[in-house]
Amino acid sequence: MELRDQVVLVTGANGGIGSALVSAFLTAGVKKIYAATKKTGTLPGLFSDQRVTPVVIDIANPSSVNTAAQACPDVTILVNNAGINLGSSLLDAPISARMEFDVNVFGTLSMCTAFAPVLKANSGGCIVNVISILAMVSMPSNGTYCASKAALHSITQGMRGTLAGQGTRVVGIYPGPVATRLTEGLEIPKAAPTKVAEEVVAGLMDDCDEVYPDDMSKNVSQGLAANAKAVEQQFAAF
Repeated sequence: MELRDQVVLVTGANGGIGSALVSAFLTAGVKKIYAATKKTGTLPGLFSDQRVTPVVIDIANPSSVNTAAQACPDVTILVNNAGINLGSSLLDAPISARMEFDVNVFGTLSMCTAFAPVLKANSGGCIVNVISILAMVSMPSNGTYCASKAALHSITQGMRGTLAGQGTRVVGIYPGPVATRLTEGLEIPKAAPTKVAEEVVAGLMDDCDEVYPDDMSKNVSQGLAANAKAVEQQFAAF
């Protein structure tokens, strides 16, 4: 996929991965970027590039999403990056599960459905869903988040088939732990957001359906292909 002359919308653009994605797309030479955040005034100062247009979208609010789709009619690449992780086990917090599903699942689905007609009008375009390698295997201590990302993985697969007829590509991104606010305090190896963003852009240019943008996600993906039950048992300890 050629990225020059593309118009990109990135949700969660004020986060670690989101801001890195904006920078990576700018480096790749895109025509324009809508940098979307839930609140005004939270974008990093580095987004002074004239190609960046700030936009406010609360993806869990259908009215906000529909307003954004009307305000951004030239989008050709939609990057659904916004998400939350409340770090709850399945037994601890059904409220956490509901909040994570509202954003990670229903919010992203709302973005996909609202922008599908926009992409169709712009020759098909592409939807990029930033998911997680935890969509593929559950970590009990973070079970509600894992479940929400597993649902998003299924939605991504379904959207790929649903939108194929209008020429819209649907790409899933499956990072492992990344050094962002969501992983603060966790003493584990983490990928740099810039590295993840570079891998995402490279995957789009190579027409990949799935991108595993760091060493951990690549290793887990390979492990699941070789022995899924062994990987499940490994993660069950956490």
